[in-house]
Order: sequence, then C-alpha cells, then structure tokens
Amino acid sequence: NVESRRGEANPPSVSVAPETIPEAKSSQTGVSERYVHDGHKHWYVFRASYGREDKAADYIVEDGTYVYIAKRYARKIVNGKQKNVLEPLVPNLLFVYATEDQAEAYVKRTPALSFITYYYNHFVHDEMGKNPPLTVSCKEMENFIIATCNRSEHLKFVNESQCHYKGGETVRVIEGLFKGVEGRVARVSGQQRVVLSLSSIGLISTAY
Repeated sequence: NVESRRGEANPPSVSVAPETIPEAKSSQTGVSERYVHDGHKHWYVFRASYGREDKAADYIVEDGTYVYIAKRYARKIVNGKQKNVLEPLVPNLLFVYATEDQAEAYVKRTPALSFITYYYNHFVHDEMGKNPPLTVSCKEMENFIIATCNRSEHLKFVNESQCHYKGGETVRVIEGLFKGVEGRVARVSGQQRVVLSLSSIGLISTAY
C-alpha cells in the first residue's frame, strides 16, 4: 500500500513551501509527522546499509521526527510480468529533519539503528580536520521533495557529466506534476529536462 509510505501523498500544486510537503508516515504503525520549520533543526543525510532505509525511517518517524525518502516507480519484470515497482531514487539514503543532538543520538546511541551512519561532507573540514556530517539547506530540500514526491517514473538521479547545459537558464515549472520545482534547463539522455542539485549528493532531473 504505497499510500501508507512516508512522504508520498499526492503531489503538491503550489510553489515551494513547507505546507506543500506531504506528511512523513510509518508504514508499520501509521504514525505520521508533519514537516515544520524549526531554527534549531537541520536536514541530515543518513546512510542505511543493505537497503534498510525504510526500516530506519519507520523507527525515526515513530520517535516523532520527520523523515523523507525519495522514491520513483520503475518498470520491472516480476514473476514473468511487467509491473511498476516503487524503489528508492537515491539508494540507501534517508533525509532526517532533526537537531544536532537528535541526529547524534540516532546514529551513535540507538541500538535499533546500528545499521545507519552519517553521510559526510567530503568538501569541508571541521576544526579537528575531519569531514562533518552533511546537511542540506531547507530551501534545497523543499525543492527536492516537491520534485520527487510524485514518484514519477521519469525521475533520474544523474551526475554532472550526464547533463549538457547550453544556456543553463534557471526556471520554475508552472504546470504539471513538477509544478513549483526550480532548477536549470539541460539535456539529459537526449531530452530537455529541468535539473536540480542536491548539495554534495548529486543531481536529479525531472521528466522531459
């Protein structure tokens, strides 16, 4: 039942704003959590081993913390038949809106989440010379959620070499499933698409 999954309600139809973002839900208990701006919280990126991002998200949502996992439908052969299967757009990653203390507790002091780690920012060093946990700005994350919560099969997770910018104009989509999404115009897989950046993680392209 895909409607019981977290962060996958009907796609929004207005520009980027917290109230357009769907609720996070636990697929196991139905517990839900709405995304609300909080100056003490940041969007942390967690990595779950062996594809256990759903399991981690269920636990964190039930703890009262907002979680988002980007997914899309993909056509696959199942038992000899072609079916639309819901799968992670960016495998093994989940995005958690939490305080620094909450994030630290989930990663380092929660036995039930022993299989998750931080996704580190490899382009920055802290005062100890180490890479800090990667955080994504609220504006960038809200744009990413609106672009991906419709679960379109045309979404792609791509790298810079796959994107061919001519003018690279920045645009906002004004109609359709991706309404409200902001990004740059590029050719991806031979088609013109709108491409948005997700910090140090990669690029996501919309439908052509």
